[in-house]
Amino acid sequence: MRIRLPRPETRNTSRWVWLLFAAVHLGFLARLLPFIIGGGVLSDIRFYREWAYSALNDGVWEGIDTAWVYPVGALAPMILATAFGPHLYQLAWFVLFAGLNALGTAALLRRGTPSSYTAAYWWLTATALLGPVAVGRIDGLTAPLVITGILLVAARPFIASLLLSAATWMKVWPAAVVLAALVAVRGGRLRILGAGVALTAGIAAVVAAFGDLRNLTGFLTAQGARGMQLEAPLSTPGVWQAITGSSGAYFFEDEVINTMEVRGALSGVVGDLMTPLLVLTVAAVAVFLAVALHRGAAPAGLLATGSLALVATLVVFNKVGSPQFMLWIAAVVAAGLVLDSAAEWRYPALAMLATAALTTLVYPVFYDALRYELEPAVAVLLTLRNLLVVSIFVWSLVRLGHLTVRGRPAPAQPSVTGA
Repeated sequence: MRIRLPRPETRNTSRWVWLLFAAVHLGFLARLLPFIIGGGVLSDIRFYREWAYSALNDGVWEGIDTAWVYPVGALAPMILATAFGPHLYQLAWFVLFAGLNALGTAALLRRGTPSSYTAAYWWLTATALLGPVAVGRIDGLTAPLVITGILLVAARPFIASLLLSAATWMKVWPAAVVLAALVAVRGGRLRILGAGVALTAGIAAVVAAFGDLRNLTGFLTAQGARGMQLEAPLSTPGVWQAITGSSGAYFFEDEVINTMEVRGALSGVVGDLMTPLLVLTVAAVAVFLAVALHRGAAPAGLLATGSLALVATLVVFNKVGSPQFMLWIAAVVAAGLVLDSAAEWRYPALAMLATAALTTLVYPVFYDALRYELEPAVAVLLTLRNLLVVSIFVWSLVRLGHLTVRGRPAPAQPSVTGA
């Protein structure tokens, strides 16, 4: 049987993108059907359901009545997913995921340029490769919000900031994109800042009125004592030490927070360095962004590159190495393919697709073989994945350096200024 692909002149139409969108999401739905029919849920959604019904049935609202590992805004989608009842919680979560992913895909297509179609095809491919972590974690909801927010900054900085701030109050990482926008966008800074402050003030008022305001920032310290997680990029040397039995490193399963950590050897020292390194790198990136903007670099390229550098910083210098973090990078790469030169972004785009595939192979496919059997072959896959993540981070820094040195960009780049 011959598979007929769309002709080159017709590929750049939204019809083919939405056909791929339907195929990818129908594939997700088919995989989820056993859970939906049996009343089960995939991955971390089991915790989301517990928290949602603890609030609705028992009156215990995480982040309001008690400190929580997530920002309090994460309760919103978790509560929305109760719309069809506890038995169909997975179906409702899938509907939320598909709806927001449709929003992100539409945002990528909005300009109607060849790079828009490339980015949309790329995003759907990356989403498909990340599979379980895309549809089974709250990051799968925040990623398309971030895509939409980045691409709206030029025309609607206030709305863009509302989307990015809402995503930040579900999962912290979009704050990196807000910071990049504040530095790279000249005319819309006050609107970006104002939207974020207004939303934050509203959320704080709700928490203060119905609970304890101190719980608003509980997520900042809830996991502060945890060690280096197995999949974290800078845990890689410790993983090999544990596998080879050298330097006293070993894997430890923390059943309280449901993670596998690397302990012993230098893991404690490395873990202690994560926060200082993260803060210093974020500050350095912000300074380079400001200098590059002052020297006349294109705001669009700066927004995309700065967002990638800052988000990759959050992934590389992080004690947690959860697979869903790859969605953070993927979302920014998708937006970067539209905002900046697609040719320039070829490396992170290709590297990210390989990263997504390796991530899924490590988790969930071969994860048990790594954490319980210390399988070296799986450690090789994880090592390659982490090297790719670090290489994308380095690429973003190098490109930011080039933008800073060159100053004035090629005129083909779109502008990002507040409307």
